[in-house]
Amino acid sequence: MILSDKKILESIEKGDILIEPFKPECLGTNSYDVHLGKYLAVYEDEVLDAKKHNKIKEITIPEEGYVIQPGTLYLGVTEEYTETFNSVPFLEGKSSIGRLGIDIHATAGKGDVGFCNTWTLEISCVHPVRVYAGMPIGQLIYFMVEGDINNYYNKKANAKYTQRTIKPVESMMWKNRF
Repeated sequence: MILSDKKILESIEKGDILIEPFKPECLGTNSYDVHLGKYLAVYEDEVLDAKKHNKIKEITIPEEGYVIQPGTLYLGVTEEYTETFNSVPFLEGKSSIGRLGIDIHATAGKGDVGFCNTWTLEISCVHPVRVYAGMPIGQLIYFMVEGDINNYYNKKANAKYTQRTIKPVESMMWKNRF
């Protein structure tokens, strides 16, 4: 079951969902619009290694925007910090973003109950596109969870993305044992 606008507001009032900053005009019928933060990042190396810590280079989006290019993976970040304790948050790109040929996540559209942070975006495009800090980039959709939860993401010992940040976070795959 997807939460409606009224259920999202009820969850915010109860403290089960937190969105900072929260803007009522960003609340849709059954989603909440999130915006592109002012930081992007790209990996320094051309070849990435899943067993190594791949370093990133930070880009600050200037006021006049920044042109993203096809063939490059950009890590972006939402302006919004979120916490979710009663539902599973899913981040999807806005249709207007898709119509510009921009994807905002390669595989990581689902959050976990207990996720508390900004959202790192895995941005790619099919044409060069100028993007701007603060532009609507995606929408959070919340799905109810049935049953009690024993393993909140923010309480897991092996959770890799729990440090609060306003910048994109590179892959932490290298912390896994394989």
